[in-house]
Amino acid sequence: MSVFRWCVVAVVAAIAGPASAEFAKVASQQEFISLIEGKELRRPLVKIEVLSGGEISGTGAAWPVTGNWTWSDGYFCRDLFWGGDPLGYNCQEVMAADGRIRFTSDRGAGPSAEFRMR
Repeated sequence: MSVFRWCVVAVVAAIAGPASAEFAKVASQQEFISLIEGKELRRPLVKIEVLSGGEISGTGAAWPVTGNWTWSDGYFCRDLFWGGDPLGYNCQEVMAADGRIRFTSDRGAGPSAEFRMR
């Protein structure tokens, strides 16, 4: 490879940056807790904490978010309230990568919500 081509490859690699890590399924409650413990989960207008003891608290679009969670058969199962209104019980697939966590409702068959962990 010529020096010119090598420089072009190096510049393109530098601009592209490191490849994003692929999301991987979180398979156990212990793995889930190790990911979220001491972290705030954030997305636009939403900041929540999922506590290792089974509580959920935070805000979504300025309204309080509260609830409880358990781990069941490899899924994060939560009962959530937003602004006092029940959002209901749902078991969700959890996937994580590179400081991000994704919850997919209906055991992985429904809509997803992705958060940054800070």
